[in-house]
Amino acid sequence: MNAMSLSITSLNSGSNGNCYYISNEDEAVLIDGGLSCRETEKRMKRLGLSMKNVKALFVSHEHADHIYGVASISKKHALPVYITSNTLTHGHLNLNQDLTCTFHAYQPVAIGKLTVTAFPKYHDASDPHSFVVSGNGVNIGVFTDIGVACQHVRKNFEICHAAFLEANYDEMMLEHGNYPYHLKNRIRGDNGHLSNLQALKLFQKHRSPFMTHLLLSHLSENNNSPEIVARLFTRAAGPVEIIIASRHEETAVYTISNTSRVESPVIQSKATRVAQLSLF
Repeated sequence: MNAMSLSITSLNSGSNGNCYYISNEDEAVLIDGGLSCRETEKRMKRLGLSMKNVKALFVSHEHADHIYGVASISKKHALPVYITSNTLTHGHLNLNQDLTCTFHAYQPVAIGKLTVTAFPKYHDASDPHSFVVSGNGVNIGVFTDIGVACQHVRKNFEICHAAFLEANYDEMMLEHGNYPYHLKNRIRGDNGHLSNLQALKLFQKHRSPFMTHLLLSHLSENNNSPEIVARLFTRAAGPVEIIIASRHEETAVYTISNTSRVESPVIQSKATRVAQLSLF
């Protein structure tokens, strides 16, 4: 890795577990801990990555596929967990108090030479946030579990050199699938998930001129397919490398370089959000 780059990988992405790794040459952070501690370690080892470099774990919201392994990872590796008080309460996580830290929207958190900036989003959780991780002049965004691409999502997406972007469902597959009507409405509602077309629109309209990699994430097992997503985005990708993050295994490690001028993470006041729905 050169001095003007960050390394990223998806350790898993989907309703069966989400965990994203972002690092500079010395430090790393995990965004969400939806895999068991053992599985997280196993996948990192296969990639030649060490938990010794991980300095913090950030939690986006309390759904099980994002927090399943958080407590065990934190306990074994004495890893600080950054989580909002509402997410901690609703997630019923048993964390060491000394390792429990809070964060607030648009208040950057320094983890060594990395900076993690949270921002609010629409999703059916108590206090959901997404993140931009910055270092070495590079911004990496994690944009998953989002019902609608609000101003926070759009403005933060515009500053990213690379991003994990949700493309959860194909609209026709969801409409004609066997999910009950109320669940279909939850998924495609403003507090649910981004469809392939919603994600594509965000990518086409708001990607930065210096974006080099897009990792399409959190694909539904029943309402989407990697082939559909790859076809859709490859046609619009231009110079951006499109990667489909698997729900079964880790991706390769990608080096993201600072190839152009970079903005700082967007600072905005917290917008009023509609009342969150309850999780089924």
